[in-house]
Amino acid sequence: MNIPEKLFYTVEHEWVDFHQDEVTIGITDYAQSQLGDVIFVEFPKVGDIFSAGDPFGEIEAVKTVSDLYAPVSGTVIAVNEIIENEPESVNSDPYGKGWLIKVQCSSPEEKPDLLSSAAYEELVS
Repeated sequence: MNIPEKLFYTVEHEWVDFHQDEVTIGITDYAQSQLGDVIFVEFPKVGDIFSAGDPFGEIEAVKTVSDLYAPVSGTVIAVNEIIENEPESVNSDPYGKGWLIKVQCSSPEEKPDLLSSAAYEELVS
C-alpha cells in the first residue's frame, strides 16, 4: 500500500497536499483499493465553500457509493476534469493524475488535526 510521507490524511481516507494555503485533495490508495473500480465522481462547483468534515461530493465504484469529506475548511478553486472522462485515474494514480479537488484553505490551523503518514498507516493496518 502506498502512503506518501509528504501528504496528510483523514480517518475518512482522503489525502491532503499543502502548497501554502492552497491544498490538493484526493482519496488514498487504500480507499481506492477498498472501493474497487471507480466509475463516477460527483464534484462540488468551483466557488463552493466547505468546513472541515463537510461532505463535498460522492465517489461511485462498482462495489459501492461513498461520500467524500472536506479535510480542511475553504473554497473550491479547481476540480479535476480529467476524472469526468477517466474516472479510472483515481484507481491507477490516486496521488497524481487521480486528484479530486483543489481548495483555498481558510483555516490553516486545521492542519495539525490531520494524520501523518505514520498515523494513517497505523489506522489502516
